[in-house]
Amino acid sequence: METANQIVSLGTFQVLKVPLGFIRLLEWLFAIFAFATCGGYSGQLRVSVDCVNKTDSNLSININFAYPFRLNQVYFDVPTCEGRSQERLFLVGDFSSSAEFFVTIAVFAFLYSLLATVVYIFFQNTYRENNRGPFIDFIVTVVFSFMWLVSSSAWAKGLSDVKVATDPDEVVLLMSACKVQTNKCGSAYGPIWSGLNTSVVFGYLNFVLWAGNIWFVFKETGWHKGGAARYPSSAPEKQAAPFNQPSYNQGTFDQSGGGFSGTGDLGQSEYSQVGTYTSSGPTSY
Repeated sequence: METANQIVSLGTFQVLKVPLGFIRLLEWLFAIFAFATCGGYSGQLRVSVDCVNKTDSNLSININFAYPFRLNQVYFDVPTCEGRSQERLFLVGDFSSSAEFFVTIAVFAFLYSLLATVVYIFFQNTYRENNRGPFIDFIVTVVFSFMWLVSSSAWAKGLSDVKVATDPDEVVLLMSACKVQTNKCGSAYGPIWSGLNTSVVFGYLNFVLWAGNIWFVFKETGWHKGGAARYPSSAPEKQAAPFNQPSYNQGTFDQSGGGFSGTGDLGQSEYSQVGTYTSSGPTSY
């Protein structure tokens, strides 16, 4: 218990409250749903062959198939309505490539989301060191977004083909006994597709999650931070100190007409005259 508490105390679980960590957690969860609904699927259909000779009929022919949907390896025995003889038939098509591709992407996305979440929580400083972690995270996120789109589209097309190949009405056409008009062939029930339909939905939801998380991972990289540094959002602060002009400190400049004080204050010059203007000439004409 103490070890668990120490591990929890070392982690930064606040990252799960921000979009970067929260979306990673959703990616991890939705990846589980994607590969579980596809990789764990098994289906069954049932057809019947009613021969003219009732003893040769078989009204309950069960055909089972499952992931990875190599239908050309699924076989079943049906009566030929010619005595007790039977023929072995195989379903048509091999759709394992698209199904396995989809499940593989889901498994790797599950593992990477789990690893990224652990790094976010316990190795945040290492993740941000030299911006190497965010750059790798950004590239992997873009790649997985593209792969989710491709694999989901491929599996959606593969699922459509699987539905056609396992349609009981199409399977009946493979039986030679059903080509005779006197024999009656039909389908009891077909496969249930809700699980596989859900897997396609989860595939596209994973694409939306990974594509949406590109922006939040990009914000952690140096590309986004460098742009923010080049184009600051706020206006530059004004200078705290006022602009001061240099003061003139000079010595006293004296002229015969008056005195000039050079201490920064321009005082009035002391200009004194002697009451009347005297000159060397006569004062009257």
